[in-house]
Amino acid sequence: MTWSPHPGDLPGDPADRGTAGDGAHRGATGPRLGRRLSTLRASDLGSRHGLVVDVIGLVVEATGLKAEVGEVCLIHTGRSREPLQAEVVGFRSGRTLLMPLGELTGVAPGTTVSGTGQPFRVATGDALLGRVVDGLGAPLDGMTPPTGPPRSTIAPPPDPLSRPRITERLGLGVRAMDALVPCGVGQRIGIFAGSGVGKSSLLGMIARSSSADINVIALVGERGREVREFVERDLGEALERSVVVCATSDQPALVRIRAAYTATAIAEHFRDQGRRVVLMMDSVTRFAMAQREVGLAIGEPPATRGYTPSVFAALPKLLERSGTAPSGSITGLYTVLVDGDDMNEPIADAVRSILDGHVVLSRELAHRNHYPAIDVLQSVSRLVGEVTTPEDRAAAGLVRGLMADYKAREDLIAIGAYQAGTDPRTDAAIAMRDGIEAFLRQAPDDRSTVADADGGLHALAAAAFADAPEAVVA
Repeated sequence: MTWSPHPGDLPGDPADRGTAGDGAHRGATGPRLGRRLSTLRASDLGSRHGLVVDVIGLVVEATGLKAEVGEVCLIHTGRSREPLQAEVVGFRSGRTLLMPLGELTGVAPGTTVSGTGQPFRVATGDALLGRVVDGLGAPLDGMTPPTGPPRSTIAPPPDPLSRPRITERLGLGVRAMDALVPCGVGQRIGIFAGSGVGKSSLLGMIARSSSADINVIALVGERGREVREFVERDLGEALERSVVVCATSDQPALVRIRAAYTATAIAEHFRDQGRRVVLMMDSVTRFAMAQREVGLAIGEPPATRGYTPSVFAALPKLLERSGTAPSGSITGLYTVLVDGDDMNEPIADAVRSILDGHVVLSRELAHRNHYPAIDVLQSVSRLVGEVTTPEDRAAAGLVRGLMADYKAREDLIAIGAYQAGTDPRTDAAIAMRDGIEAFLRQAPDDRSTVADADGGLHALAAAAFADAPEAVVA
């Protein structure tokens, strides 16, 4: 772009001459020229347009484009197609690297790319309640596109010292969790399990029965077949107070990543209104896998099990956005699909270190038709001391102790090698086993409250004390 002088900008220009040639123009020229030069310096004269020069795998390379990391750009494919949205993910050798938010059909060398100057934004508001949208906030339910105040999907977490302490208990509607792995309002809990162990059914139970105001559910990398099943069977009537954000496994990696951020931004909108929100994400592992695809595509070196460094940098940025805030709260429930049922694989280990507790679903319990398949002895809530009473903790500790005693001698009991009367605690554990298992089992449509869970827990503790007081004291 070149700049040419405007009439009146240069000394001696006829537009600046006084009527009598008395030199009046000399006093007016300086300020006017200064104002125009200041405007020129403040203007963004960088090119907002560029051209596609390469497409390598998932990455579009453009030249001549001035854009920032995270900015949304439009690739004008022509042929009556809508412009393809793409996000700037990096730079290499003077070229801008973009990841498409859709299919690359129609992109060719020389295709025009223009920057929007804005990060990706999604519509928010109460109009989203009862809706199912994709990872970019577009409707999947055949209804009109949601309207509401737009909100950037990227935001910093609340300031640490502005977060109120967690002291209030949140009922999840699952007896095993409410009694033995209690959750506070604003707590973040991970649900760790292999494939096919009942994570989606457990999330549906929580969505239907929790005492939260709003549910925001992110299905990241989910099978397309299971989306409708989850909405109609697992979620059911709870859809009226829920928002479902879905990006199936066939969607581009960046759309799957964006689905997690979109759901979090929607939850933050309701949180800022002072509401208690439950954010459920299934699953963090597929978010991490999508982030790995992006990292490898732009040339990041693979690290642990092929995951790139950006994966482990993105996890805390996503997970720390939930929790308490000066107004409202987001209680986060994040499922982790563990590789080969290995609870110490890299993503599971990283997520567990960030969250405030973890619930482990056991394939062994699922094989025994014990649902929800929660392994209580491997599950921990780090805020149990903040949200429960000493009496509740004592009862929970007694029941956990009986379960641990039975587990330690299960093989001896199974082969008949244990003799009754050898150990009073083991005798009490054997006597209470059926009662404890019946308490921990729960049908998907069985509603439970915190009061029900605490009442059943105290009843188990009282029964154990009545049958074997010496074992309980010991």
